[in-house]
Amino acid sequence: MSQTNNSGHPKGLYVLFATEMWERFNYYGMRAILIYFMTDALLFSKPFASNLYGGYTSLVYLTPLIGGFIADRYWGNRNSIIVGGLVMALAEFVLFFCASLYKSSPEVSSILFYTGLGMMIVGNGFFKPNISSMVGQLYAPGDKRTDAAYTIFYMGINVGGMVGPFICGLVGNTGNPDDFKWAFLAGAIGMIISVITLHLLKNKYIVNHDNKPIGVVPEHMADSNSPIKKPMSIVSILGFAVLVAIAMGLLYLHGKQIFDLSYLLIGALALILFVIFSDKSLTKIEKQRIIAIFVVSFFVIFFWSAYEQAGASLSFFAAEQTELHINLFNFNVPPSWFQSVNSAIIVLFAPLFAWIWIQLGKKNKEPSSPAKMAIGLFLLAMGYLWIAFGVKDVLPNVKVSMIWLIGMYALHTWGELCLSPIGLSLVNKLAPLRFASLLMAVWFMANAAANVLAGKLSALYPPGPAEIKKAGQFGIDLQNILQGKIVATTEQIAKLKELEIPYAFSSFLGYSIHNLYDYFILFVIMSGVASLILFLLTSWLKKMMHGMK
Repeated sequence: MSQTNNSGHPKGLYVLFATEMWERFNYYGMRAILIYFMTDALLFSKPFASNLYGGYTSLVYLTPLIGGFIADRYWGNRNSIIVGGLVMALAEFVLFFCASLYKSSPEVSSILFYTGLGMMIVGNGFFKPNISSMVGQLYAPGDKRTDAAYTIFYMGINVGGMVGPFICGLVGNTGNPDDFKWAFLAGAIGMIISVITLHLLKNKYIVNHDNKPIGVVPEHMADSNSPIKKPMSIVSILGFAVLVAIAMGLLYLHGKQIFDLSYLLIGALALILFVIFSDKSLTKIEKQRIIAIFVVSFFVIFFWSAYEQAGASLSFFAAEQTELHINLFNFNVPPSWFQSVNSAIIVLFAPLFAWIWIQLGKKNKEPSSPAKMAIGLFLLAMGYLWIAFGVKDVLPNVKVSMIWLIGMYALHTWGELCLSPIGLSLVNKLAPLRFASLLMAVWFMANAAANVLAGKLSALYPPGPAEIKKAGQFGIDLQNILQGKIVATTEQIAKLKELEIPYAFSSFLGYSIHNLYDYFILFVIMSGVASLILFLLTSWLKKMMHGMK
């Protein structure tokens, strides 16, 4: 019996589409309100919440290395996805209780918060890498429909990424901290729908072109009695508990700036470099292609560290200095809704960008992959330049039109379309087959490093109305200090540091930040310089790629 629908794709593709869509609904919906929950309900300072956010999103990119390893050798894709999904659903319920107890039992709530995030990190590690790999397994080798299948699947990701922040923001980001729990509950429901969808339909539709099941337990484990083979064995459950505990510990230590996750990433990178370049069988061409992967991955850090401000500092900006009231409908827009803009623009513009590359290719004018990525960085810089003009000379208590934020997100998303899918495809093309997974890990490690840096940069976000009011309670006229009308005394600066209000100690590599304009211009400089250097390196990288585009 054929499992192909009228559009010419296996029905299994749409099962995976729905499974991934609901998981992304959960992940992005929860992420959209996370920074608000930390600052408005748990009353974390902005610098601490920013570092914690960066640590969380960084670890989310690292755990797929473990989840992919376990799936390949022991559980198979299906079991790993279902277990990872259940752990994430349970994590959302833990966060629901955390958000229910933050007033009455703050200590218990704090423990539940770190437990919930730790479970989300580990659950995502088992879900995310395995569902993506199954899409390609639905098709025969060389099937021309595979690229289109990934495009359809990518739309599922972005539909979930668009609807998740909208729904979770609607029910949770209401201005009343007591309502955050409903956002976590909505995420849990989305995750349960995701798991049920796959569980009920996997045997009928998740099959290859010969109608044989895919994503099952690896052959060498099929007849094994090893407890590791079974996801629900005591050994596996204990392993999960250990991973969650490690994630919780790393998250807390990073947030408190006791241990920097950057050191973990540097150590992992050094190990990967040693493993790859100690292989004597590598040819000169292979080595040069691998070097090209490392170079473009390095520039990706600059892109994502600025782009990922969406869930951190730009969330502060949306809540504090963006006019959210729509007079026509007499309605206040939840600030977390702005995190739906990125996915909505991807859904609208991804086909256009694909068409542009095809048309340029027909005329032999299509830019190389590194050049496209440099264009992506340039568009990112233009997005920050746009919003920098929007806030120039604007006081912290003055709100600006939401068009500045929406315009910036549009430019950032167009930049993403030039960089993210292009870079991912480039790694696949350049990596020698025997190191394909390891070099893909390098790509995701660059994303992890970018998120650590994103948290550090978000911690430099200048004081807003809440911080100015807080400083005023201690006799510090922070607004006039920020305007340069008066100079802060040594004692006042010490007090601001104690209160974790980033003034007079906000600088990045010698660049001082006193207001929002300075802050956004930092990203213009950072991504603009990175774009220029990558443009200059394009010819050299094309030589290192040896014919790969």
